[in-house]
Amino acid sequence: MEPESRGVFYPCPFGGILGVISRKWTLLIISVIGNSGRLRFNQILRALPGMSPKTLSERLKSLEELGLIKRIVYPEKPPRVEYSLTRRGEGLMRAIRPLLEWVVSEEAGYEDSPCVQLLRSLKE
Repeated sequence: MEPESRGVFYPCPFGGILGVISRKWTLLIISVIGNSGRLRFNQILRALPGMSPKTLSERLKSLEELGLIKRIVYPEKPPRVEYSLTRRGEGLMRAIRPLLEWVVSEEAGYEDSPCVQLLRSLKE
């Protein structure tokens, strides 16, 4: 990752990556893509109920800028775009898996929550 992200200088790379992955939906987006391998925009959106298309677009752009996901555009009519994790993104996925497993184990009383159900499906 470059020391400068979106015009903000981070003297430590931890600050830049943490600023992106701590945003709402980001870890779930990485998890959904990582679990599926390669997905189109609407497939990601359907997997994460409650997220707006604008938010997904913003998060995907940030993750691409950090080199965590790659955007593949196929020269077709209409254009087809797919997203997948980069090697770096796969490393992050391995790092966050224990966190996701911990969240699922600690969410007593929220078993019917769409978020907890999604996390459980990612874990399997």
